[in-house]
Amino acid sequence: MTFIGPSPTPSARDFVYTKLKSQILSLELPPGTALSEKESSLAFSVSRTPVRESFLRLAQEGLVQVLPQRGTFVSLIDPELVEEARFMREQLEKAVIRLACESFPSDKLEELRGNLKEQQESMARKDDLRLFELDEIYHRTLFEGCGKLNTWAVIQQMNVHLNRTRLLRLVSDHQWNHLYEQHETMVQAIEAHDAGLAESTMQEHLLLSVKDQVVLREKFPHYFK
Repeated sequence: MTFIGPSPTPSARDFVYTKLKSQILSLELPPGTALSEKESSLAFSVSRTPVRESFLRLAQEGLVQVLPQRGTFVSLIDPELVEEARFMREQLEKAVIRLACESFPSDKLEELRGNLKEQQESMARKDDLRLFELDEIYHRTLFEGCGKLNTWAVIQQMNVHLNRTRLLRLVSDHQWNHLYEQHETMVQAIEAHDAGLAESTMQEHLLLSVKDQVVLREKFPHYFK
């Protein structure tokens, strides 16, 4: 009779998965990086099983690629998936900001104002990772204020390749004033109930990632498919 030991606790699996995903999305583990079950298990002080299961889960999300006889690697950024995510996000975010211009809670508007202040502080420190986090919080707050957090969750499922290019852009170019000004204009449009200005600014804001793709692929060709 073969004894099968207990499977790793969900907390161990979730911990490893969350840490690896964060490292990939933050570019701490850049595209193309080789991953090792042994090294990861030592780094996270867990057995190989939760590491192996995390690799498989990340592979299902398109962040990790398992190549037979070669090993496991952080996936290269797929431009087609980046564009598809951007397209979906553009359609949904334009719709949400139009809703925000009709009605938006005052406490969420204050959160957006506070977020803008923190963005300015991050720009002054050239803290690209914090600015990226604040950008995510800013857009999530728009959805939350409109009662559309489930829609935001759907966007996040497709955002993994797009988010890596967004962060790569922030890391490689510290000229962030334009991004901040667009965020500020959208808040002003919500306050003024100007749906036309809000929607056009959101579209321009999200189209920046299209323009960035050409520059980023020239600057970091080894990061892309």
